[in-house]
Amino acid sequence: MNITGWEFILLIVLAVVILGPERLPEYAAKLGRLVRQAKGMAETAKGQLREQMGPEFDDIDWRQYDPRQYDPRRIVREALLDDSPVDADGPVAGGTQGSATRGFDPTRPTPYDLDAT
Repeated sequence: MNITGWEFILLIVLAVVILGPERLPEYAAKLGRLVRQAKGMAETAKGQLREQMGPEFDDIDWRQYDPRQYDPRRIVREALLDDSPVDADGPVAGGTQGSATRGFDPTRPTPYDLDAT
């Protein structure tokens, strides 16, 4: 989340107007405690995970699990344009089994599964 300087100033002005100058310090202190508690819980969870995983914990590329990198449009586009063959033993795209399909073919009819409807 990227907040620019003007957006931050606007948030402060809104907080002063909504909460009032007499309650603002109390709520700011509560927010500070909440942030410290959340950070402490995250550090505790990280320590527990490191303890349970051992040396493998340091080998993990945590950037690949960052939810901000996922773009649903890109994921769907790549799935539809994927040319990799599908295993004939498992389910394939489109709901049919046993035939390896490659991407989207507009000339083929849309699959219909009686069990799913």
